[in-house]
Amino acid sequence: MDPHREALQRIVSNLANKNGEIHNFIDMLNHTIKNVQVNSSNAISELDEEFDGLYSILDEMKGSMASTIQQEEARKVQALQAARQIKERVTMASAFRISLKPTVSDSMTHLMVDFALERRILQAVNFLPVPKAPEIDLAACLVADNCITVSWRMPEDDGRIDHFVLEYRKTNFGLPRVKDEQPWELIDYIKATEYTLSGLKFDTKYMNLRVQACNKAVAGEYSDPVTLETKAFVFSLDSTSSHLNLKVEDTYVEWDPTGGKGQEKVKGKENKSGGQNPLLKSNRRCSSLRSGGPSPKRTPVNTRSSVRGSRDRFTGESYTVLGDSAVESGQHYWEVRAQKDCKSYSVGVTYRNLGKFDQLGKTNSSWCIHINNWLQTTISAKHNNKTKTLDITVPDRIGVYCDFDGGQLTFYNANSKELLYTFRTKFTQPLLPGFMIWCGGLTVSTGLQVPSAVKTLQKGENVLSGSTGSLNNTA
Repeated sequence: MDPHREALQRIVSNLANKNGEIHNFIDMLNHTIKNVQVNSSNAISELDEEFDGLYSILDEMKGSMASTIQQEEARKVQALQAARQIKERVTMASAFRISLKPTVSDSMTHLMVDFALERRILQAVNFLPVPKAPEIDLAACLVADNCITVSWRMPEDDGRIDHFVLEYRKTNFGLPRVKDEQPWELIDYIKATEYTLSGLKFDTKYMNLRVQACNKAVAGEYSDPVTLETKAFVFSLDSTSSHLNLKVEDTYVEWDPTGGKGQEKVKGKENKSGGQNPLLKSNRRCSSLRSGGPSPKRTPVNTRSSVRGSRDRFTGESYTVLGDSAVESGQHYWEVRAQKDCKSYSVGVTYRNLGKFDQLGKTNSSWCIHINNWLQTTISAKHNNKTKTLDITVPDRIGVYCDFDGGQLTFYNANSKELLYTFRTKFTQPLLPGFMIWCGGLTVSTGLQVPSAVKTLQKGENVLSGSTGSLNNTA
C-alpha cells in the first residue's frame, strides 16, 4: 500500500477518534451545565426557605414583644386611673389637702430593644464554610478485646459541625496504599469525637482509619489516615489431612459417619429398605451409636473416592483435625463452641509428630481437655495418656490461651473467663491447634486478641497455680 495512503488513513482515523472525544467532552459539559443550573436552583430554594424561616422567627418575636408592651401599657393605665379616682374622693373634703404621687411612671424605656448585636450577626451571615479536616489523637486510640476506640479533635472550634464520618479498612501493609487495598467501611452520623468499633475479627495485621467532619451542607476533607496494629492468631482447620469421618469447612468441623460417601441410590432398589426414608435413616446414625450400635472405629474407611485425595493423616479412632497454622512464639487465644448434641470432643494443642492413630492427650506431645456427654457430662484434662477429671461445669464456649515462650496452656470458660485448667511445660516444637470430635460439630473462632480479663488473670498466675494438676511435664 502506498505510504501516503497509509499516512492519510492514520490521520483520518485520528481525526475520527478526536471527533468522538470532542463529542463526549461536549456532552459532559452540557450535562455539567444542567447540573449546575439544577443545583443552583436548589440552593436558591433552600436559601429562600432559610430566610423565610428567619422572617417567621422575627415576626413571632415582634408580635410577642409588642404584646408585652401593650400589656405593660394596660397595667399602667389601669393603675393610674385607680389612683385618680382616689385623689378625687379625697380632695372633696376641705380638711384634706394632700399631695399624692402616682405609683407608676409614664416611662417605657425598660421595654426598649437594641438590635445592634443581632444586626451585626445578621450582616455577618454567609455561606457555610467547608469543615477542616479532624486530627486523630493517636495516643488516645486503644486496641483491646477485638475493639478499636478512635479519638479525634478539630484543629479549631467549629460550632457548625453537625456530625462526623469514620471510615476503616483492614490491611496487611503498615502504610496506606492506593492499590491492592480493601474498600473503606463507613460509620456515619457520629455526634461525639470518639467512637468504638466492636466485635471485630482481627484477620489482618493492621487497620487504617480516617475521620471526616460534616456540617449541614457539606463534608470536609478526611483526616490523615492512621494505622493501628491488629495482630491476632488466625487459622483454619486443615481439611486436607483430617480424619475421613470428619466434614471440615474453614473453621467448622462435623462428625460424618458416612466417611464422605453419602447416600447413593441403586437403580430399581430404592425401596429395598422396606420403604424407610434414607434421610431419616441417616439422621438416626448418632442415635444408633448411643444405643449400642456399631462403634465408629468400625466405620468402613477402606473404600476411598478420588475426592478424598490424601486424607489419611488420621485414621482409626483418631477423629482428629488440626489447624493449618502453628504457634511458634508469643501469646495467642482462640475459642471453641460445641453443638448442643455433641457427644464427645477434645480441644487442645499438639506437636506435628502426632501419629495417625494417636488421640489428643494420649501422647507426651499433645495436651487437651476432653468433654464427654454420653451417659453423664464430664470434663477432664489429658496429657501423656494420663487423665484428671475436673469438678467444674462444662461451658458453652471454651477459650484456649497459649503462651508458647512462657510454657503455659490454659483453658477458660470463654463467657465468664473462669479458669478451667492450666498445663505448664516447656514447649520445644511448634504447636498446632488440635480438635477431636465424635457425633456433633465444633465451631472455632480465630482472629481474637488475648482478652483483657485473661491478661489480668495471668498476672495472678501464682494464685491460680493450684488449678494445675499432675499432668505437666517437659516435652
